[in-house]
Amino acid sequence: MFDWDDARVFLEAARTGSLNRAALRLGIDPATVGRRVSRLESALKATLLARSATGLELTSAGQSFLRAVTQAETAMGAAAEVGQDQPVGTVRISAAEGFGSVILAPALVDLAAEAPTIRVELAANSGFLSPSRREVDLAVTLSAPNAARLDVEPLTDYDLALYAADDYLAAHGAPRTVDELHGHRIVGYVDDLLYAQELRYLDEIAPGLKPHLASSSIRAQREIIAAGGGVGVLPCFLADGLRRVLPGEVRLRRRFWLSAHHEVSGAKRVRLVRQWLKTLCARETGRLRAPADQAGR
Repeated sequence: MFDWDDARVFLEAARTGSLNRAALRLGIDPATVGRRVSRLESALKATLLARSATGLELTSAGQSFLRAVTQAETAMGAAAEVGQDQPVGTVRISAAEGFGSVILAPALVDLAAEAPTIRVELAANSGFLSPSRREVDLAVTLSAPNAARLDVEPLTDYDLALYAADDYLAAHGAPRTVDELHGHRIVGYVDDLLYAQELRYLDEIAPGLKPHLASSSIRAQREIIAAGGGVGVLPCFLADGLRRVLPGEVRLRRRFWLSAHHEVSGAKRVRLVRQWLKTLCARETGRLRAPADQAGR
């Protein structure tokens, strides 16, 4: 019989695909993670994880064991909620960098007051962790995931527009047409580091438009623009203090999607945070959308 605590270590290694990342999440060292997984494999007489150039990969036996242990983990979580007046446990959320930092993070104070028995972990960065692999409980993504066993729903639409700093516009003038953007310094994403097709804004505005200053981080792009680096596309909620450029011609709309693995979506703590996210987005509609009098493309 295997040790269930070893199975918990295996879960983290399988979900993160790395001994180092699993160790950070568990609060132990990577060597201990490796020994615990090896002990589990010996007990089961099966190889569960194989090393590859990209990290740890599940074997066929590992995939079967992951499914079984994940179901057991879900059942144990449901059992822990029995008799609890308040939902308890940890909810990990993955969200895009800008949305997670500007919209979600400040509001977590209210969630902590509303649900003090829930511990929330927010991963707000470029790219997303996967609810299908149970790396997170909830994911806010730019497109609807199509992985099996995910409960997916639209969360909110949001608008993006062109922005520049007053200093840049004073020095270079404001473009009067979309075609004039080709004569301006453009700020945008590093093309080969894009993690979602929804981020390919520039060709949508003007075919062939390329950034002169680029970053994989939308927060870094915002700082470049604010420092007078040029004209760039930003979510409207990230553009405080900047001047809108071509407001009558350029407006982009995108949608955030909310997903959770089917096996955890029914948990009280996940249901509560999921509803909180929907309420938050409804409350923040004014920041997420461009002003109606500046409607454009």
